[in-house]
Amino acid sequence: MDRVMARFSKVLRAGLLTASASALLVLAACSEYQGTLPKHMRPLDSGTRALLERKGMDQRSPIMVRIFKEEATLEVWKLQKATGRYAFLKDYEICAWSGVLGPKKKEGDRQAPEGFYTIRPAQMNPNSKYHLSFNMGYPNAFDQSLGRTGSELMVHGACSSRGCYSMTDEHIQEIYTLGRLAFQGGQRDFQVHAYPFRMTPRNMARHRNDPNMPFWMMLKEGYDHFDIVGQPPKVDVCENRYVFNAVAANGQSFNPSGQCPDMSMPERIRVSVAEKQARDNIKLMQLAERLDRKENTNGSQAITLAMAEPSTAQRASPIAISTAALPTEPAATSTLLSTAPAQSTVPIVAAAAPQPAPDPAPPVPTPRPAAPVVAAAPAAAPAAEPAAPANSDFLPVPELRTQEVATPAPAPAAEQPPVPEPKKKDKLLAEDGAATLEERMFVESAPLDPSVANAYAEAETEEGGLTGFVLRLMKQGQ
Repeated sequence: MDRVMARFSKVLRAGLLTASASALLVLAACSEYQGTLPKHMRPLDSGTRALLERKGMDQRSPIMVRIFKEEATLEVWKLQKATGRYAFLKDYEICAWSGVLGPKKKEGDRQAPEGFYTIRPAQMNPNSKYHLSFNMGYPNAFDQSLGRTGSELMVHGACSSRGCYSMTDEHIQEIYTLGRLAFQGGQRDFQVHAYPFRMTPRNMARHRNDPNMPFWMMLKEGYDHFDIVGQPPKVDVCENRYVFNAVAANGQSFNPSGQCPDMSMPERIRVSVAEKQARDNIKLMQLAERLDRKENTNGSQAITLAMAEPSTAQRASPIAISTAALPTEPAATSTLLSTAPAQSTVPIVAAAAPQPAPDPAPPVPTPRPAAPVVAAAPAAAPAAEPAAPANSDFLPVPELRTQEVATPAPAPAAEQPPVPEPKKKDKLLAEDGAATLEERMFVESAPLDPSVANAYAEAETEEGGLTGFVLRLMKQGQ
């Protein structure tokens, strides 16, 4: 009997050990699950937290979102402390968007918006019928200046669209959480840039015959400003047009439907953006004329007319540092320029006059099919979603909420690595944490080194892609 009981005891212990090991595996597999937290308060998963750490980004640093209809892609960009620029974090496939390429114009047209939109905490909806959502803020000042109508245009989950950008529940969960954490970190609002496609000369040439081309040329201005400066542009509206990174002169303001005031812009931004636009326009005209000859069309004429409208960079004068002080943004650098930027000696090339190419332009690749449109929708339109109630979900907090993964506290000042002395021509001066708007724009624009113009380029491949193309063009012009 003792021998039988001993054998039974061994079997029982082995069974208990196996059960314990199985339980540990189950717990490890479910380690991301936060069953006691409401969905709008859940933390980022471990993979995204690791990605943020690798890219030198804080969970609560500011974000910006870009949407590309044709590519069916939503990108999230975040501020990098080391560079002071926004860098690409992650992209997500758009599950469904409705309509066709082009802006939304009226209620019921089932078009997804295109343009520049601002998201504030009140637009975040934790009680959405579509898992989670945020309202894009359509119609914005530009849309309203043209009499466009529409409401409740969202980025949401559930993979069903009637004028919205729809994501999977998993993707909207992460995008929403990144936005919430940025608000808790002190960001007052974040921008969403919605484009028909990536605003490259090749894509513009492919769509040269589209009646939306003048509108898209205007959107490309904002695209170029972000690409050059590495910061979300200051966006205003006048004469029913977007203007970017401009400051109205003599205390004037921007009236969306009224005449644009005299404008100024930091010289380094003005020159760099105008040069990029000139290079892109020359390339665009070469490709458009090549396609016109091949397809017996005249789309290049429409592009020439669209180019005739001067961009913000072409209309603005060099900036003059004003004396009116404004508080810095939470994400802005705490240092200010002590002097106005030096005038650039680089000429601004007229963008509208194409130059003949010394070599034949490369062939335009076969366009990718557009994203799936008009996904299955409910028979009846859903009731308007309420804005998020005023609560503390998005308020800045010293630490992440209970059960969220805490962000490591910064090292004491004595342990921080020494900050390299800036170059003499870019000497910065701190003044009580306040800066004029012009000074802030100029500080946030640095560096304008072309090697970091495209945040997609990794260090070992920065000679390729758009960055390499810009570098080669600049070398050819020297």
